[in-house]
Amino acid sequence: MAFKSVNLIEQHCKGGRHMTVITRTFRIVTGSLCISMLLIFHSPGPWSYAAESKTYEQIKILVDILGYIKENHVKDVETQDLVYGAASGMVSVLDPFSQFMEPRMHKEMKVETKGEFGGLGIRISIKDNWLSVITPIPGTPAYKMGILPNDRIIKIEGESTKGISLMEAVEKMRGKPNTDVTITVAREVMDENKEPITETKDYTITRAIIKIESVRGRMLDDTIGYVRLIEFTRQTDIDLEKKLHELADEGMKNLILDLRNNPGGLLNIAVDVCDSFLAKDQLIVYTHGRDKARRMDYVAKRNNDFEQIPLIVLVNEGSASGSEIVAGALQDNKRAIIMGSRTFGKGSVQSVISLSDGSALRLTTAHYYTPSGRIIHREEDSEIWGVDPNITVDVPREIQAKLRAQEELIFEKGKKPAPGISEEERVEDELLNRAIQGFKTRELFRKMEISKTAQTEPEQTNDE
Repeated sequence: MAFKSVNLIEQHCKGGRHMTVITRTFRIVTGSLCISMLLIFHSPGPWSYAAESKTYEQIKILVDILGYIKENHVKDVETQDLVYGAASGMVSVLDPFSQFMEPRMHKEMKVETKGEFGGLGIRISIKDNWLSVITPIPGTPAYKMGILPNDRIIKIEGESTKGISLMEAVEKMRGKPNTDVTITVAREVMDENKEPITETKDYTITRAIIKIESVRGRMLDDTIGYVRLIEFTRQTDIDLEKKLHELADEGMKNLILDLRNNPGGLLNIAVDVCDSFLAKDQLIVYTHGRDKARRMDYVAKRNNDFEQIPLIVLVNEGSASGSEIVAGALQDNKRAIIMGSRTFGKGSVQSVISLSDGSALRLTTAHYYTPSGRIIHREEDSEIWGVDPNITVDVPREIQAKLRAQEELIFEKGKKPAPGISEEERVEDELLNRAIQGFKTRELFRKMEISKTAQTEPEQTNDE
């Protein structure tokens, strides 16, 4: 491979001396880089025994290309730019959730998990080679503009997003607060004949500092408490416990836990949320990667004040990752009734590996499984994925958009109309109403054999 490429250079160079200089210099560069790669592959660590001849030959191709570019490209190129580009390219062939993060992006990610960052306020993924919205974050610019789960962002500032990486998309959409960015959204809607069609629309959204209020809640009546978990940040479990005790002091005897459009977040926080509702030692979730024998179980570790409160959990297609873990654990442990529509299907574990220069590798290393052994993650052409509700209530996307505009009605249950929403424009939250009715009649709990005393732990199965 290397000599074939050198011959191409020779054919385009006039004069043997010039050819010799290029070839000699290239061989010195290549040799140095190969030695460096050999040192890496022979150093202590997980790759210590991977430096077989075939692996070395494949790595040598990469080194050869790097050497050619450094010596012969028409413009001077920084080695770091080439290495970062190669790293991004390698990771891009893996899966939509793995990514290489340059130092600045790695720093932004750490800020994001703390619950405050700048941008539009949407969680995104790559789906069928297009940028797709997992969910907008309530209260953010994107949320207020009416962006919905499963919207496909086909353009950013007029440029197609087909084939774009997550990192590139984030960089394009983030920016200084109070500046605008225009995105073009493709959305599937129903026409007058109830046939699905795709509509496209431009949204010009003003960037803002995104502060995530991860827990919101109130009493819906004298006995039914309502808590919405917006996202799993570092503060969520603490804020949830505080909110639950506040509602208990107000007379809460039943709880509706709303995980709709919750995109997930930190795994350990999702586990801690489950811990608030499960008995000690009940299985919450388990993970394993390529080596199925290396299974990791997460179980409830403490007794708490709310492990027997009657519970209904609301989910939809925007419920992903951590929210699917919570819904799946409570469902499999027969601890709650799940209502709504099938969840998103993002059940992969990303490990963040910090690198020496401040960059990082976000690598998918395992999948989540519910206590009964169901896989959450949705692969291409999969039929089994996500969490299917016990009671299916599909809310049309146009109704979801209207509910967004009157979010206060969800919390106030009609007691305090949202500003700017007329009586004619108001819509009922059918899913929330069904949950309230379920508590009042108790029929759902009798049918599902779920009650305060239903604490049966499901059989823990190993995946084959």
